[in-house]
Amino acid sequence: MTFRTRFAPSPTGPLHLGHAYSALLAHDLAMARGGTFLLRIEDIDTARARPAWEAQIYDDLAWLGIQWSAPVMRQSDRLPAYRDALRRLWDLGLIYPCHCNRRDIEAAATAPQEGAGPMIGPDGIVYPGICRPALPAQGTMPADGVAALRLDMARAVKSVAAGDLTFHETGAGPEGQTGPVAVAPDALVTDVGDVVLARRDMGTSYHLSVVVDDAAQGITDVVRGHDLFEATQIHVVLQALLGLPRPGYCHHRLIRDDSGKRLAKRDDARAIAAYRAQGASPHDIRRMVGL
Repeated sequence: MTFRTRFAPSPTGPLHLGHAYSALLAHDLAMARGGTFLLRIEDIDTARARPAWEAQIYDDLAWLGIQWSAPVMRQSDRLPAYRDALRRLWDLGLIYPCHCNRRDIEAAATAPQEGAGPMIGPDGIVYPGICRPALPAQGTMPADGVAALRLDMARAVKSVAAGDLTFHETGAGPEGQTGPVAVAPDALVTDVGDVVLARRDMGTSYHLSVVVDDAAQGITDVVRGHDLFEATQIHVVLQALLGLPRPGYCHHRLIRDDSGKRLAKRDDARAIAAYRAQGASPHDIRRMVGL
């Protein structure tokens, strides 16, 4: 199978050195293996996404010497595909509507521990099950914007065939994980919980859209940072439930600032555009990120 990977930034701010490292690494791997490098714009956060940032993404990547195969996939064009995936999960009785706000969740998750902080998983606070129904949700799936839709993780893992919760790590996880990585069903329930698959204001979520889009683009190898390693177990469950192919995963180190903190889009001083304005070359950027 021909190597096929992607870089999938969100147009919510400037690309920084961490983005440069991830994009260059994925592009280098694709070129070295005679494969294909794709670009996907993850713009489902319409409140924060801006056309100007999207234009800057194209400009910065081209300046770095990165070439991608057309057309560029934009998630804002794919809401019907996400809705179809949600409907399949609804018909299987595996998702349910949730009307909780963040304060409700934090209060319920904290109360039993008498002041202890809530359990944090790869999707934030592990949902305490406030809206989880005793029986699978019935009737018509709620319309967009009415409620968030959560995956009933306990029911989900029970419906997945034994041995179908493993992914192949071609890089190295945060603790050096490589090769086949088994996902523990019990840990999915207790440490990950009922993740949101459709937010009220988006109609989808990162976890659902990335799984559906990787399959639609025929991605064979996902190249991304260590910060998303734990989220991979969520993606493995969704791939199994939706009958989607499972790519290999190459999780790489994160680019950090001088204090050891991972870079964020608010770190404008580390933005690729800022280095360009100071006269840096693409070779300089490669050197800065260790390529």
